[in-house]
Amino acid sequence: MASFDTFILAFFMALTFSSMEVSLAARHLLQQLPQLQLPPLPTLPTGLSPLPSIPTLPQLTIPTIPTNQPSLPQPTIPTVPTNLPSLPQPSLPKPGALPPLPNIPLSLPTLPTVTLPVLPSVPSIPLLSPPPAN
Repeated sequence: MASFDTFILAFFMALTFSSMEVSLAARHLLQQLPQLQLPPLPTLPTGLSPLPSIPTLPQLTIPTIPTNQPSLPQPTIPTVPTNLPSLPQPSLPKPGALPPLPNIPLSLPTLPTVTLPVLPSVPSIPLLSPPPAN
């Protein structure tokens, strides 16, 4: 990723230097050429015709809004009862009446022992082994 960033940086630097060289060369060429004579610009007419007038739109008549509203029938609201029935109380067991907890054994059973076979020794490669100690 770092090489890609370096490539992009080098690319932009080369692009910058090339555009500077091209702009300097173009400026040098423009300074060496004789001045070109441009054709005269046509003159604009001074007397403009007047703009047309804006037509007037017809005015609409808006009906008036009545200021007093007719009375609507009032809905009847039911009354809230003041005496509520009492809720039944559930019967809870006493704290001492819980069943006893089960007995958990404190020692774990022993695991069988397994003997592993002896692996053959790996041969040494003299090229990769360290030199003998003196």
